[in-house]
Amino acid sequence: MSRSGSDAGTLGLPWPTSASPAHQRMGPDASVLLVAMVLALLGLVMVFSASAVVAGNRFHDPLYFLKRQLAWLAFGFLLLHVASRLDYTVWRRMALPMVACSAMLLILVLVPSIGVAVKGARRWLRVGPLSVQPAEFVKLVVVVYLAAYLAKKEERVTEWIAGLLPPLIVSGLLGGLVLWQPDLGTAVVIGLVTMGLLFLGGARLRHLTGLVLSGLALLFALVRTSPYRWQRLMTFVDPWKDPTDAGFQMTQSFLAFGSGGLFGIGLGESKQKLFFLPEGHTDFMLALVGEELGLLGTAFVMVLFMILVFKGFQIAGRAREPFGRYLALGITLLLGLQVLINAGVVTGLLPTKGLTLPLMSYGGSSLLVSLVGIGILLSISRDRQGGRRAGGFASWVAAR
Repeated sequence: MSRSGSDAGTLGLPWPTSASPAHQRMGPDASVLLVAMVLALLGLVMVFSASAVVAGNRFHDPLYFLKRQLAWLAFGFLLLHVASRLDYTVWRRMALPMVACSAMLLILVLVPSIGVAVKGARRWLRVGPLSVQPAEFVKLVVVVYLAAYLAKKEERVTEWIAGLLPPLIVSGLLGGLVLWQPDLGTAVVIGLVTMGLLFLGGARLRHLTGLVLSGLALLFALVRTSPYRWQRLMTFVDPWKDPTDAGFQMTQSFLAFGSGGLFGIGLGESKQKLFFLPEGHTDFMLALVGEELGLLGTAFVMVLFMILVFKGFQIAGRAREPFGRYLALGITLLLGLQVLINAGVVTGLLPTKGLTLPLMSYGGSSLLVSLVGIGILLSISRDRQGGRRAGGFASWVAAR
């Protein structure tokens, strides 16, 4: 099902590459909004459950994290509403300015007198009483840039220098600045989203294979030359070898899931949040969901994310313009990959990395980016092709 005129070894999208006149402005996809709201509100409940004891001990206010998450959530839904009403094509014109601003913010983070360092990482900028993490916004910026680039250069993406190299340079520059903080997890997400969109854009398989192999070699080199990253990898291989030190967080996550069983021990009844599981309200939120709500509660959360990803691909398949299709695909990949990586980490399938669970974990920057992404998906869903079936993407994948 290759695109007509494409060379061998390339992949084409399962839809026409030119804009179709048969389109209609309709209401947004309400199911996407509903799923996002359920996940965000469930996350709010779990943030309070996971953080109340820690907040009371550290700040003498059990509601400390809840109040901040609630404020970010209210602001995030406001941005979601604005993004859903805004014509999504405006993001295409803003792509390059957003890349420039993102690069500048990432450089400012590295300046000792400006960036805020926490636990050896310099990832935050202080804005009054708030701290923002520019790397979170960069992930969405990369998606917008790649969508704009592929919509314009779609037919040249099979070429190495004229088609594939420019987006790799931009993504590599931003990813390199993120890696310098250091933030390997976010840099990996940027790389995976870039490869995913280029794959869907029709890049040659031999080009992508070479890039993936080079990326894996670079990743291994970064891990091997960094003592703490190498220790994390060794801990991942056998977390029970040192359960009280290097493997403490992973083994406590296992204990949380094991304690939850099928139905969980009850909302708010977690034992691991009593200073046993570090970062329980951020990176390891899903482990506490497993402890308090059990396997069924964890499965419910994952099913909601699966619905969100499915609807994102469905919106991409119905979008009228190539830019909208790539933008919807990019946002969906961004959300889906972060969920998979976070779930892989907390269940011991992947080495420990500091990536939050979208929409649910504590953290204003991550929550805002996720909600703005959902808002853009809703905007794209408004402008869809009349009569187009939603199964195009799934049929294309099955045909491969």
